[in-house]
Amino acid sequence: MFSHRRTDPFFAALLEIAEHVQEAMHYTNDFKVTSVADLKEVSIKLKDYETAGDDLIHDLISKLNTSFMTPIEREDILQLAINMDDILDGIEQFVAYLEMFSLTKIDEYIQKFMDNIVKSSDQIVKAMELLARKKLVQMRDHAVLIKEFERICDEVLRTSIKQLFIREKDPIRIIQLKNIYELLEEIADHCQDVANTIERIIMRNA
Repeated sequence: MFSHRRTDPFFAALLEIAEHVQEAMHYTNDFKVTSVADLKEVSIKLKDYETAGDDLIHDLISKLNTSFMTPIEREDILQLAINMDDILDGIEQFVAYLEMFSLTKIDEYIQKFMDNIVKSSDQIVKAMELLARKKLVQMRDHAVLIKEFERICDEVLRTSIKQLFIREKDPIRIIQLKNIYELLEEIADHCQDVANTIERIIMRNA
């Protein structure tokens, strides 16, 4: 049902959004924080990523509003974009929490969350690359991996909160870390939302 001669502009836009989210995720995960000043720098950079991401979403919505035909359902295109933007908003908020709480060191649980969320962002890009090439069925493998990473994050959340109440005695610290753990699991949920939308697109169009 698709023309294979050129990349559809909507698929190209979705790939650009996915790559933008991936870049923000890797920047956050790779940045070596050693001071509160570093946290401020990362926070400013993530705000820039978020603003640029909003611009990409706005451009896509403008295309949807002015196009008579779309390669797949408009609601699926918009939902994919919104799901990916939710990931970006979440990671910006995560960094804002780190700065707000002056947390220059992260624990093993935060790192496990980040590792799996970064892997999810990589899989989202691979799925959007396949969508741009109109290879819908092959996207399913990446959706399955994203859901597996989200499942791991669910387990990390349960373990992290259990250990938090065992190890930590400072009630303020407990509140801070619990908020961060739950936010990171929510970001993983947004990644799973992308996977669910991918599966719906495959079901409707493949």
